[in-house]
Amino acid sequence: MQLTRYTDFGIRTLMYMAVQPERTALFRIAEITEVFELSPNHVSKIVHHLGKAGYLQTVRGKAGGFRLAKPAEAINLGELVRELEHSLAPIDCAKPLCRLLPACQLKGILADAVAAYLAVLDQYSLADIVSNRDELLALLPDPSISILRLG
Repeated sequence: MQLTRYTDFGIRTLMYMAVQPERTALFRIAEITEVFELSPNHVSKIVHHLGKAGYLQTVRGKAGGFRLAKPAEAINLGELVRELEHSLAPIDCAKPLCRLLPACQLKGILADAVAAYLAVLDQYSLADIVSNRDELLALLPDPSISILRLG
């Protein structure tokens, strides 16, 4: 199963914040777009979604931004993927309608595979995927030479 770019970028955004737990300044959309070279419009939609879902605390206004709404240890990867993915179905037997559908066993097997996939993700938190914090931080732009000079 391949995650959508939406989910991928949502996870990257959360990872970026999770490797900087001591930061006091709010994160901004412009910062995320610069670091990951993403569209501001796309990042805005993702941040809005993550805020509505309770993963981010958002602050409106000129000095606004966002931060993690809960500790990285409390953000379960499986739940996050379920929240961000529009559909976890690996195939759509209705478009076009498959003639084999009434007798096909593939859909059930694939449903089992998706359940196993999610069961593995359920074993991990955001903290687990950023446990190599120093390595991840070394890959990020130097805050002293970029717009990241916020905190």
